[in-house]
Amino acid sequence: MSTAATQWRITGDYFENCNCTVVCPCLFSPNAPMSSQPTEGPCHVAFGFHVDTGNFGGVSLDGLNVAMMVNTPGVMAAGNWSAAVYLDERADEQQQQALTAIFTGSSGGTMAALAPLISQVLGVKAAPITFIKDGRSRSLEIPGVAHLSVHAAPSIVPDQEIWAANAHPFNPQGVAMAVGDSNSTWEDYGIRWDNSGKNGHYAPIDWSGA
Repeated sequence: MSTAATQWRITGDYFENCNCTVVCPCLFSPNAPMSSQPTEGPCHVAFGFHVDTGNFGGVSLDGLNVAMMVNTPGVMAAGNWSAAVYLDERADEQQQQALTAIFTGSSGGTMAALAPLISQVLGVKAAPITFIKDGRSRSLEIPGVAHLSVHAAPSIVPDQEIWAANAHPFNPQGVAMAVGDSNSTWEDYGIRWDNSGKNGHYAPIDWSGA
């Protein structure tokens, strides 16, 4: 399946959990987007995605999940990222090709602007991925590899989220500020992260390309 100029669109939900002390300075960089130094030096960030509805040149992507783990040695805008991608094992060959094209940025769209920052791909592989959206919490599970979960950061108005608009490329309209739950971990490729109690975000996504 040719993917470079294929028309596509996905809508759904995403969340992330990084190792920055709340709040992530990338959202509020004073000089240029993603130009602030992560609070811990390098940035270890896990992303989880759920596609509610999606179509890639006639290939349905409804209900599928994707996870991506990204490490940056310092300022995110400086590049030299390494990344690992996990595709929903329920996806057939065409669906996996479509998800790979979208989430590596090779078919345009949101991820295309970030793809040049990635210098090393640790791997792209299929895995059983469970994504749960429950009120103001989000979680993702890959057995034996990842247990990731976040909840909304407390606000001065009880039971309401704190939103940052025009701050994140995944949803410029706004991302909710969140915090990693206990045991929010990823371990693979000889690497282990524990982002419990650290920065998080979540938001709806509506992406398209080509």
